[in-house]
Amino acid sequence: MSEGEMKVTVNGTNVFGMPLLGFPRIGLSGAIGDLAEQGFSHARAASGRMTEVLGETYSCNARGAAGYALKVIEISHANAASALDFFADLLGSKSAADVVTLSTEQVRKAFDMASNQNRELWALGQKLATEASEPVKKHFAKVLHQAG
Repeated sequence: MSEGEMKVTVNGTNVFGMPLLGFPRIGLSGAIGDLAEQGFSHARAASGRMTEVLGETYSCNARGAAGYALKVIEISHANAASALDFFADLLGSKSAADVVTLSTEQVRKAFDMASNQNRELWALGQKLATEASEPVKKHFAKVLHQAG
């Protein structure tokens, strides 16, 4: 596929399901017609580049969302394992004092785990936001460099 061309689906939309911009052919002559044709060519090329940038951005977002979802599953697994361990320890306790001690330890452990997990998710969310904006930043930097 050459520069400025877009992949078209059967129903006349681009790969993102958006309708293609069809520019009507106007019979302009001479320099004005050439300028109009150049303008349309530039618009088509820019549309193709933006489609590529959106594709990169969507792909990056999908990878980041999958990574985030895996981290949430990992956290859920750790929390469930901790709760099961706590209940197993409770079943093995021999006195009310053991139950209170185990409960106090579990609350402290759960608080520490939640704090660490929240920090991990926050860092992962920041990384996702940064990575998702990279294709757009790169494209705008390229466009500004070409214009300057």
